[in-house]
Amino acid sequence: MKKILKLLVSIFIPLLVGFLSSFFTSSSVNSWFLTINKPFFNPPSFVFAPVWTALYILIGLSFYLVWEKNFGKEKRQVIGIYSIQLFLNFTWSLLFFGLKSPFFALVDIVLLLIVIIVNIVICYKVSRKAAYLLIPYLLWVSFATILNFSIFILN
Repeated sequence: MKKILKLLVSIFIPLLVGFLSSFFTSSSVNSWFLTINKPFFNPPSFVFAPVWTALYILIGLSFYLVWEKNFGKEKRQVIGIYSIQLFLNFTWSLLFFGLKSPFFALVDIVLLLIVIIVNIVICYKVSRKAAYLLIPYLLWVSFATILNFSIFILN
């Protein structure tokens, strides 16, 4: 029962962050976002919600695997980096969609990219599977960084 609770909490937290950040996204995606210039490789809007949902689940599963190993010798680092990562993820939506600032969102997402890499390195020390589960997240945020940069340049 304890394992199931850990798993549910681990998945719930990133999903909650995604849900809360969606309030900023939904307020602008059908208004301001439609009016700005976007690069040719900008995916259709309907792609983002399922991709992010899957990524939040993978982030949660990764955290669960590390938690199951009692965070190894890296407990403080794992929890700290994980928290910073979720905070930066949330803040990106606030900056990009809420404040309509591609520049400040770009600064945020570059920091997020760095933190994800650090998170992967730290998780790898505790659980290789946990680190591997974060690779799709790293790849998507890398793409999102290029997209964010392109939108900043075009506008």
